[in-house]
Amino acid sequence: MQKIDTNIPRYLALGIGIAAVSTGAIFARLADAHPVVIAAYRVGLATLIIAPVAWFKARDEIINLSGKDFALAGLSGLFLALHFIAWISSLGYTSIANSVVLVNTNPLWVGLFTFFMTGERLKRSSVAGIIIGVAGGVIIGADDFAAGGEALFGDFLALSGGICAAFYLLLGRNLRSRLSLTAYITVCYGSAAVFLWLVVLLCGLQVTGYDTGTMASFLGLALISQLTGHTCFNWALKWFSPGLIAVALLGEPVGSSILAYIIFGEQFTLLKLAGGALILAAIYISAAGEKKQPV
Repeated sequence: MQKIDTNIPRYLALGIGIAAVSTGAIFARLADAHPVVIAAYRVGLATLIIAPVAWFKARDEIINLSGKDFALAGLSGLFLALHFIAWISSLGYTSIANSVVLVNTNPLWVGLFTFFMTGERLKRSSVAGIIIGVAGGVIIGADDFAAGGEALFGDFLALSGGICAAFYLLLGRNLRSRLSLTAYITVCYGSAAVFLWLVVLLCGLQVTGYDTGTMASFLGLALISQLTGHTCFNWALKWFSPGLIAVALLGEPVGSSILAYIIFGEQFTLLKLAGGALILAAIYISAAGEKKQPV
């Protein structure tokens, strides 16, 4: 098995990333706080944790970034912040299964925007994976899609979060190809944290006084969902195409639906199992296509 400088197999990293990001919806639902505050704590704590590492390992690299690269990192962080605001807000209106399915439609948007933003054409395996994976995602949420009212608004928010995630992935690919992982996640997570905390302060949202369970959820979001999950995907951006990363993210509805069933009793049906199988097949097809390409 081919390994890189970290001695972590590339596809194992994607698997760990899928498992870790699957906890995000659970922690967000358990946190008793405003969605923007939840997002701010998630990215803010992650930035504080990684900052000392960046100071010793990537200080010069970050300091020597060009103005253009700082602007690109800021823009990527802005879309990450918008992604979290929209998606976490959606969890208050629609089911976890519905929310994670819709927010993970980002492969559709990646496919539409990749050529215009990066000049990269999606491989045939990625196109096939996107089609199969999105079909699986739709099946997972087919018996759960809302007909109207507040749940429909939640669906819209989750879909908006998926579009923002696509821009975040595409912008990140451009910057990640030139930066070390530590430097990239520090400037990207840091810029997202700045945007989110500005919103928290400008809107006068509650910052302190949360119960132990909520604070534990904030920490879980930062350590597991963000630093482990998102960082695995950001690490992989240097080695894989945005199309494969986006399809791999479709594994999140599988994990989140299972956890939602166990913790919250949300319905988990044979239809969702069939959709999950399609998603896993999509990830395999995309990954197999990547293996044939030199990276």
